[in-house]
Amino acid sequence: MELAGTAEHPVTSPPPHARLSGLRAEVSDQVRLGVHLGRWVLLGAMSGVLAGVASYVFLEGLDRVTEYRVDHPGLLFLLPLAGLVIGLAYHYLGGRSAEGSALVIEEIHTPTDWLPRRMAPLVLAGTWTTHLFGGSAGREGTALQMSGSLTDALARILRLPDEDRRLLLIAALGGGFGAVFGVPLAGAVFALEVQSIGRIRYDALVPALTASLVGDLVVHSLGHDHPLRPQFDLPLDGWLWARIALAGLAFGLVSALFIELTHAVKRLMVGRVGWPPLRPAIGGVAVVGLALTFGDDYLGLSLPLIDQALAGDQVAWYVFALKILFTAVTLGCAFPGGEVTPLFVVGATLGAALAEPLGLPIPLLAAIGFVAVFGGAANTPLACSIMGVELFGAGATVPIAIACVTAYVFSNHRGIYSTQRIHTAKGAAAISDRPTLSHWSTSRRASPRRGSHRSTE
Repeated sequence: MELAGTAEHPVTSPPPHARLSGLRAEVSDQVRLGVHLGRWVLLGAMSGVLAGVASYVFLEGLDRVTEYRVDHPGLLFLLPLAGLVIGLAYHYLGGRSAEGSALVIEEIHTPTDWLPRRMAPLVLAGTWTTHLFGGSAGREGTALQMSGSLTDALARILRLPDEDRRLLLIAALGGGFGAVFGVPLAGAVFALEVQSIGRIRYDALVPALTASLVGDLVVHSLGHDHPLRPQFDLPLDGWLWARIALAGLAFGLVSALFIELTHAVKRLMVGRVGWPPLRPAIGGVAVVGLALTFGDDYLGLSLPLIDQALAGDQVAWYVFALKILFTAVTLGCAFPGGEVTPLFVVGATLGAALAEPLGLPIPLLAAIGFVAVFGGAANTPLACSIMGVELFGAGATVPIAIACVTAYVFSNHRGIYSTQRIHTAKGAAAISDRPTLSHWSTSRRASPRRGSHRSTE
């Protein structure tokens, strides 16, 4: 409909030079936006290449050392000596590298200094050594640290300012996670979600997605194939969802148990063993004792336990608890590695154990537990829901999301990353001071506003 003017207020078109000036300004804005987008796509791709190559080298080596350990079970008895060597390397050569993935997240929050370039080779060799001799650890911590260290070295070469460096470190998290697990979409969301509870960093969306996609592509292009998982297609069923929510509550509580036990072992070691290199040696002795008592199924990644659960085999109720114990001792005593794959094992075996009492198929609840326990422990329900869809198919989207969100809520303010900040407390108003999880764990009964860390976000 056209608007007609009046004699007093005629409708006039802007003069040609004004229209041309406006058009030029719009084109200029689009050009600047395109240049900005292209710059971050390029930087994200560079981070993704570094993450993908590092993850490929790590995964291929991990497969080989695991096979060698399985073929030579006597290597387990050398785990205490291996722990001492790892402890000496980190104590005398590691510097800040010993802070692990928590350091990468803290540098995103508050940039203070470059990540140590030695972090990547140290965590790579340390994790291979841990698995070669039977330590119960995972993969994600190694991938995140390698990707973060290599990407920060790139940022140092390019002399990026702090804000750009922070965004590129977020991209590094996405590249490392997406590449090591073969879940590029979940990797990107994980990077945006993991730094703070209750906040997603959309300003890093482009580089994080690019890095995760490129990292996953590089791993596949170099010839490493991730295992295929069963696919599910479930009808809409409210009663099913209710039972999944009940299982999600159990997944959340178990993720909290994993975190508390790991931190308790760490506190015990720090409080009772003054010389840091001795801590993994003592942990090695403890793991050997556990393996002699309960068997070797819980050493290393324990991927066969996941395969059994997803195949629908019966799993004893105590399997998940033993995997928690083995992993808490290994990581709490400062062996390098990650928590995520052990959490996958804990979730899958717990899901398999709960399936019969809840009247659910074992493979289905094992698959849901696979991602939900990790979602509760890492406080990343969105990333883990997407991971579940990428691994197990879109037909299980709703049950996976229900379990991940429920586990996230019932894990309370606990997390595997101690420098993860609380932007919005679960079930509470926004927090201005952004305390870290390490602060929350020592003062849960106090007001969150008493946190000593202030956000630079």
